[in-house]
Amino acid sequence: MDKIIVSIPAYNEGKTIAVVIKEIKQVMEKHNYNFQVLVVDDGSKDKTAEAAKSAGAVVFSHQTNMGLAETFRTETQKCLELKADIIVHIDADGQYLPSEIPKLVSELKNGYDLVLGSRFAGKIESMPLVKRWGNRMFSRVISNITKTKITDGQTGFRAFTAKFAREVQIRSSHTYTQEQIIRAIKDKYRVKEVPVYFAKRKEGESRLMKGPLRYALRAWINILRVYRDYEPLKFFGSVGMSMISLSILVFLVILYFFITRGRSVLDNMIPTIILGIFLFLSGLQILLFGFLADKE
Repeated sequence: MDKIIVSIPAYNEGKTIAVVIKEIKQVMEKHNYNFQVLVVDDGSKDKTAEAAKSAGAVVFSHQTNMGLAETFRTETQKCLELKADIIVHIDADGQYLPSEIPKLVSELKNGYDLVLGSRFAGKIESMPLVKRWGNRMFSRVISNITKTKITDGQTGFRAFTAKFAREVQIRSSHTYTQEQIIRAIKDKYRVKEVPVYFAKRKEGESRLMKGPLRYALRAWINILRVYRDYEPLKFFGSVGMSMISLSILVFLVILYFFITRGRSVLDNMIPTIILGIFLFLSGLQILLFGFLADKE
């Protein structure tokens, strides 16, 4: 029988973690799964680790808060050390329903390598508008890059095989949720989305969203990172062509003054000429870099 490790990243989730673990155990026992629950405590300042241990989970703690990407890498490493055949990743705040874990597991047993619990294909009880917008933008970016429709590229509810985890290791420090999906599809692994329910957070505030403006800024930065890493020609090509276009505009201004005021005006426009040359050469260099990066 396959061994399933249900892995939970947690940061200051002492109020909810025990309830989530209890619900997971009830579901897993009901379906007679061979399972363990793993909690990776990412440097919590509350009683998260103690509550998780008391609820029966295996707990590994980071000494300091290292962020979601590093926590995800730790989760995967520990799951493999615990001899997992299947890894289920679910959040600690209770917004994803443990009762839906079997939906993801059954698709892995049907031959898929990575199964995503899609909130946007299912039902969302509550989500701030800016976060909803950010999630949809990420999903469009991933769909564009992979040429595969992905409705929820940010989901924290996913399941994958141990073989897949060993072969597709996360490198990014910022966009691990997207990286796993992009690399899975590009490397021709079988990926499927299943609709899931996303409940309203019952305790405290989101650890991921520290205000709408900060979330929106981080979303745009991460979208640019995804394009930089997975579509370098589009990313560097856009930057390079923008600089070349700006240099052409500068040269057109110089040409206008040359035609209307004569050759003598050029002596006063040397800094502008230098700027135009700098923009053109820099843009050309960035564009060439995009072509080289795209070949890698």
